[in-house]
Amino acid sequence: MKIAITGGTGFVGGHLARALVAEGHEVLAVARGVERRDQGLLRTPGVQFFASDLSDPHQLAEGFAGCDGVAHCAGINREIAAQTYEHVHVQGTANVADAAARARVKKLVLLSFLRARPHCGSAYHESKWAAEEIVRKSGLDYTVVKSGMIYGLGDHMLDHLSRLLCTMPFLATVGMQERAIRPLAIADLTMVLGAAFVGGQLSRKTIAITGPEELLLSDAVRRVAGVLGKPVLVVPMPVGFHYALAILLERIMTIPLASRAQVRILSEGVVEAAGPCDPLPADLAPRTFFTAETIRKGLPVLAPFGLRDLRCCV
Repeated sequence: MKIAITGGTGFVGGHLARALVAEGHEVLAVARGVERRDQGLLRTPGVQFFASDLSDPHQLAEGFAGCDGVAHCAGINREIAAQTYEHVHVQGTANVADAAARARVKKLVLLSFLRARPHCGSAYHESKWAAEEIVRKSGLDYTVVKSGMIYGLGDHMLDHLSRLLCTMPFLATVGMQERAIRPLAIADLTMVLGAAFVGGQLSRKTIAITGPEELLLSDAVRRVAGVLGKPVLVVPMPVGFHYALAILLERIMTIPLASRAQVRILSEGVVEAAGPCDPLPADLAPRTFFTAETIRKGLPVLAPFGLRDLRCCV
């Protein structure tokens, strides 16, 4: 089987590509320019690279030709210039679905967000929902996977938490009363994404997936700090403080420590899906707990935040 993966050199796309190749499949990694390429992945036998920003369905259809399925994993958590939620999540998904139909692809799998929904006042959540609706109405065999907070090597969660703890021993909670999260291991997610292409148990379904353990973000941070051997002081802060901080960080950092979309996500909690979903089969239920071992496997090379993280210094 040959699978095209949009966002194929990103965090989820890269892990999915490696998992599919390990099972004997071929992968077409679809991503933007050279700066987005995972060179280690692209040297992997069975992986091809296709350059596209998802703006041209005719170009995408040429790339998808000969593919049995498409995993649409491309997405953003903050808007930068022309890379808006509307452009990437909505129009990009419409182009992917159009191209998949043109190329006669048999299956389209969309990675969405657990809390995506319409009319909620968040452009991120609403654009993710609009992408789901495009896929569900595409006429293609589809699976929509509404995922919670994902962690693993190359993620945002462990990368930024570990760097924050290497920079300062403080964590400000998002809200005076914390909401819970259910951290999802990347291996559990890629197992479900891969299974969507095999058999028919996830055909034309919208499923939600979260990790098996519910805990507060502060408890998750304490576990990461314990693995790093770093002290951490948890300080309650109102949501408004985090929105103001996120606006500033989005302007000055190349990859912000926090974005407005992430503040909204954490202020709501990441435990259950917004809206009805089809049940996830028991054999695909996540079983990886957020332990010292799984945290250690996902940690990047440790380094504090510094001038290299500021836009003005790049």
